[in-house]
Amino acid sequence: MSADQKPTEVARRSKLALWVLTLFAVVATGGAVVLFTLSGWSAPARARNTPNPVPRTREAIRSGMTTYRDHCESCHGIAGDGKGERAEKLNVAPADLTDGNAMAGETDGILFWKISEGHRPMPGYKSKLSETERWELVDYIRTLEKK
Repeated sequence: MSADQKPTEVARRSKLALWVLTLFAVVATGGAVVLFTLSGWSAPARARNTPNPVPRTREAIRSGMTTYRDHCESCHGIAGDGKGERAEKLNVAPADLTDGNAMAGETDGILFWKISEGHRPMPGYKSKLSETERWELVDYIRTLEKK
């Protein structure tokens, strides 16, 4: 290889390496987005069958409403329709808790599990709310459903 060819070869290899790295970054990012999008938020079977130990009383619903206002309303909205003030800023739309058809497939145990565990961008509340507060929140969420 002559002295004139060396800089050209180095430049060609540098361009090729940059192209390969760029392609890798695009594929990796795309794959991560696809995996995140396709990853379901499925509760385990034990959660599906877990009954709510907190009766749906006026007091429980009132307490759940307070918890909802403090922790959920900013994303899920005042009415629970998923149109809270922060909803537009999220990469995943908050659930519409008023959708009776969608909520019919969610048992109290599943809702409790989802509130407890969270799923990006929603945080889990297992360490932030007591078990009773989370069950009362489920009681309140049930009042938001529209048939």
